[in-house]
Amino acid sequence: MRSTTRIAALGFAGVLLAACHHKDKDAPLAFVPADTPYVVANLDVLDDDTRKALLAQADAQLPAELAQLRSTADDLAEKDPDASRLLKAIIAELDGKTIESFAQNAGLNMKGHSAFYGLGLSPVARFELTDPKAFDAFVGRLEAAYGKPFETATLGGVNYRRHVSAEAGMQVVMAVVGKQAVAALLPSDTPETTLRLAFGLDRPAKNLQDDGRLEKLAKAKDYQPWAIGQVDLVRLLPLAASGKDPMFNALIKARAEAESAKTGEPIANQLKVSPACEADAVRIAARVPSLSFGYTKLDEKHQDIRWDVALAADITQAFSGLKVELPGLGAAGTAPFDISLAVPMAQMRTFWSAQADAVAAKPFACPSLADLNESFSKIGLMSQQAAVPPVGDLLGARVALDSFEPGSNDSMPKFSGRILIGTSNPAGLLAMAQMAMSGLQKLKLSTDGKPVALPPEVTAPLGTPVWAAMGPKSLALAVGQGEDSKLGELLSAPAGDAGRLGRLHLSGEMYQAWVKAMAQKAAHIAELTAQADSDDAEAQATAKATAERSKQQFESMQAQAARIKTLSGDARMESGGLVVTSQTELK
Repeated sequence: MRSTTRIAALGFAGVLLAACHHKDKDAPLAFVPADTPYVVANLDVLDDDTRKALLAQADAQLPAELAQLRSTADDLAEKDPDASRLLKAIIAELDGKTIESFAQNAGLNMKGHSAFYGLGLSPVARFELTDPKAFDAFVGRLEAAYGKPFETATLGGVNYRRHVSAEAGMQVVMAVVGKQAVAALLPSDTPETTLRLAFGLDRPAKNLQDDGRLEKLAKAKDYQPWAIGQVDLVRLLPLAASGKDPMFNALIKARAEAESAKTGEPIANQLKVSPACEADAVRIAARVPSLSFGYTKLDEKHQDIRWDVALAADITQAFSGLKVELPGLGAAGTAPFDISLAVPMAQMRTFWSAQADAVAAKPFACPSLADLNESFSKIGLMSQQAAVPPVGDLLGARVALDSFEPGSNDSMPKFSGRILIGTSNPAGLLAMAQMAMSGLQKLKLSTDGKPVALPPEVTAPLGTPVWAAMGPKSLALAVGQGEDSKLGELLSAPAGDAGRLGRLHLSGEMYQAWVKAMAQKAAHIAELTAQADSDDAEAQATAKATAERSKQQFESMQAQAARIKTLSGDARMESGGLVVTSQTELK
């Protein structure tokens, strides 16, 4: 009876734990050290409907992507035959299949968890499998195509593949451990203790799953659980600069050996690391402690992403409360292409001058950072020069295009829209324009926002009428028939709210027009190149291959652009740092 009661109690407790999102002790994140300097992982998996919709979109793009890969593989055939064969093997695995059927054939778990992270600076990828034997066979096929079989070894009962690059002092190791695949890039002399951590035979003292860092980050930034990434620069930069990380040291040593073979410079001299480098790295990391990103919305019609750059308090305080008086910055754009960018020159000058003064007062002492001292010295000088009008009066700019048509090879594109320059002295900007262009000398504008047509001699090269108008804090142009009627709205649009630095809106049709224009320009350049090399058969072949790759690339871009309804984004400074978001709506 007592045993039955205990079992019932344990079962009830198990149900409660499951309801409280019980953590799998063998999930990929359970193998990630809590102090990893970087990580990208999913905390949960997509629902079936969303995953199917995204896979259908990927399947539609796959033929164009494979065609581009084939062109690349052909180009590599002579330069790097091993890589060419490997790429062709990957193409063969995907050709004629859906992404889901490829994954099934390779043993990959499309509904699984994964993590990409650092053991120190050494990257490790860990992902779940549905069929370990199928995955092993998949890797074997790629290995055979590559033409250079990996070494095999065993550690703690785990069989793994190993490929060493003597030139780089590095090794790639791959293993199937339970129902997970593990791949890592490690120094060639990595000790057994690190290999055991990489494969998961030993666990880190503290792991990222128990630490809960990503969950806390997701809650703070409104990231959804499907893909979250973080780079901890407070950990990463000192590791790279101090000479204490095995991977960094292996790469530096390999480079030193190659340099020594060429120049005779002693290897030991090249491996010396100044103690000041770690201190300087800590100093830089204190200014930019971390980077992170995650999806904020992901379904069959939306792909919204947020990036966060954590910044020191004095940086955020300089801009987070700033309201830039740029018309249009305070509201989402509505034109097919609509971008507003804050350039508050007075505040930027003050900020960058302070940064330059700080570096001048305490220069970076690490020899490899010597160029930074010179760069900040130039920034200080530029900050002083930027005080001169009209640059010193700038507040920002807005461009709103209503139409865009690619021109022929010998003509300019045709467009219609409006351009606005935000400035604290619009009359002064107009006066300088009049000094630069004699045709504008009789142009008279007031701050009432009423449009005035520019003289025909000024607009003749554009082949379309142009109007100008002025507001209290801006000067604007309207290009194209009917655009003058929109100048008043442009000049009176809401100015920026606190911390707002930029906005972007792009329609799918405008995006397609741009891709078409770029494709035409690339084809024209390829044609001119072929004509110039008409007497050189080898050059002709190279030009043809390059043109084919370019064509495949633009076809892939056009296929992607055809699916897009709108692209939009914004940038703002918050109390914790810079926030950049993007929103993609699909048809």
